[in-house]
Amino acid sequence: MRADQELDVRSLYLAGVSGFSGGGGPSRQSGAGHDEGGETQESTSSETDKIMGHGRVTDDGHTIVEAEHRLTFGTYFNAFPASYWRRWTDFEAVTLRIRARGDGNVIVYRSTSKGHVVRASSAAVDSEQSTDIELVLPLKPFIDGGWYWFDVEAGDREIVIESAVWGFPTDRTVSSTVTIGITTFNRPDFCVDQLLNLGQDAAVLEILDEVVVVDQGTQKVVHNEHFERAAEALGAKLRVIEQPNLGGSGGFSRAMSEGVSRGDSDYVLLLDDDVVCELEGILRAVALADLAKQTVLVGGQMFSLYDRSVMHAYGEAIGTWRWFWGPAPATLHGHDFARKSLRSTSWLHRRIDVDYNGWWMCLIPTKVIREIGLSLPMFIKWDDAEFGLRARAAGYPTVTMPGVAVWHVPWTEKDDTLDWQAYFHERNRLVSGLLHSPYERGGRLAVESLENHVKRLMSMQYSTGETILMALSDVLEGPERMHRDMSFRLKELRTLREQYSDGRSSADLDDFPAPRLKKPPRRGRGVPNPSDTVGKVKMAVTGLVRQVRPTRPLAQEHPEGIVPHVDQRWYRLAHFDSAIVSTADGVAASWYRRDTAEFRAQLARSTALHKRLYQEWPELARRYREALPELTSPEKWKLTFEGLDDDEFDAGLPSGPAAEGTVRP
Repeated sequence: MRADQELDVRSLYLAGVSGFSGGGGPSRQSGAGHDEGGETQESTSSETDKIMGHGRVTDDGHTIVEAEHRLTFGTYFNAFPASYWRRWTDFEAVTLRIRARGDGNVIVYRSTSKGHVVRASSAAVDSEQSTDIELVLPLKPFIDGGWYWFDVEAGDREIVIESAVWGFPTDRTVSSTVTIGITTFNRPDFCVDQLLNLGQDAAVLEILDEVVVVDQGTQKVVHNEHFERAAEALGAKLRVIEQPNLGGSGGFSRAMSEGVSRGDSDYVLLLDDDVVCELEGILRAVALADLAKQTVLVGGQMFSLYDRSVMHAYGEAIGTWRWFWGPAPATLHGHDFARKSLRSTSWLHRRIDVDYNGWWMCLIPTKVIREIGLSLPMFIKWDDAEFGLRARAAGYPTVTMPGVAVWHVPWTEKDDTLDWQAYFHERNRLVSGLLHSPYERGGRLAVESLENHVKRLMSMQYSTGETILMALSDVLEGPERMHRDMSFRLKELRTLREQYSDGRSSADLDDFPAPRLKKPPRRGRGVPNPSDTVGKVKMAVTGLVRQVRPTRPLAQEHPEGIVPHVDQRWYRLAHFDSAIVSTADGVAASWYRRDTAEFRAQLARSTALHKRLYQEWPELARRYREALPELTSPEKWKLTFEGLDDDEFDAGLPSGPAAEGTVRP
């Protein structure tokens, strides 16, 4: 249980139980046709307040269950994900050890892959002295899924759970060691908070070789007011490296390189700078990697930092025909454990296999890094997915482990496919497809890329369209330029976007002219927002026709409307000649203006480039695959790190001597 015991995360650790009843309604899942029948759920109020009146957690970590009440440890962080240990280790049973005192019963349950609950074992406690309970529980019935957990039911007096451990008998008594790599860019507060968190846990410090912070921003971590306190707690285990901004792939590659080159660590744990880490998850990830029957990468799941009981990402997969990432089959993004618990949600009981894990938290054996290399020089986007696919091809699968998690800023409140990052979305999706797609010409990837570009043009997002064309051109030029572009493309992209009105934004709507129309909407309807496929297709066709018609003159002087980001669907924007469109994060807006000449020019280039991509796919795939070992090699990355001159490094950085204890490339 977290020491702060915040109400918004309490349901992830502990809950009260007052009985069972029929299950609730079905949940939307990514796996088509999945049967949600047979659910059960507790007949209680919301998960966040179930512990109220049932028990409490003391400052020393003991759980007290009030007389004639019941608490469950069948929660995300305290239940045991038996099916994962069944799949990835050779153990045949798990041992539950509990130390308790008072009056009551411990009841152990298991679930099936369908979410059905089965009573597995029980033990009675009736002593004011600490009593040890040991239950050996088989792992045989968990091939497809299932968890173990236990409930504690107090009798006439309260019962106190002093400790509880899921464990295995093993000859291995010492954990492997880990280097934690954190890449940060202008988030010194977040990063220092994370360092303070790491420095307070003795168990984590025991297996920690080093924390390598790769600071790529202008707001330096070492200048934060609390940095000295964090440095004191971590001591010689903390090292800060300052380098120019090479994106996530450059920062994490530096951390991997440092972790491997010293030769002391068995693993490198990659952590985003804007996460809050459940430190127990680090120990669990290392334990699974240590005890696994084969070398594996172990990834953490992702909760929303803004709505902390919401699981934002349970598992990640690549749709190989479209070549696009998404939730793993039979999983749901955005599940709220405060509304529906683990034990009452059937899809959570299936074992999930993934293609990769996001680098918000991913444990990578140094053996794997030495064999397959560092990240591709992608700057941002797709680097974690590509690395996971590359590792799997080399025989090292990724396990996304329930009970191992961080709280991370969710991507639901941003849309980085519309800004300068659109270049990296496009380029890196194509590059990863060229490297790993099982289809001769990438499946539907080239066609979908063309469709996406046309949608941007119909939406008056010409700056985004131009960045996509730049990405296409760079991909067609070949892999040789990828390291070179790490340092220069970002500045060029930002300069390019400034040339288009949709690439410029303002935080104040009053900076734009007031919306005006020469004629009112027909029958007052305005631009519709259809919800059915037929309506969307009809709007798309009529919107496409508008692209070749002259724009209304007034639309160049006044926007025709204000479109909230939630409504900015391409088939709607295609019916405007100009509009004010807000950003996904709600802090700014841009004035989109239709330009038929720009539409025709970009469409002609896009058609030609996509035709080349499809025709040249086999040869491009060969070139990229042959170049992959060099592109990801520590030697090539070292040249990139060392090739950054002082003028580039110092641009925009605070003046004065480098902070003590930091290292320049």
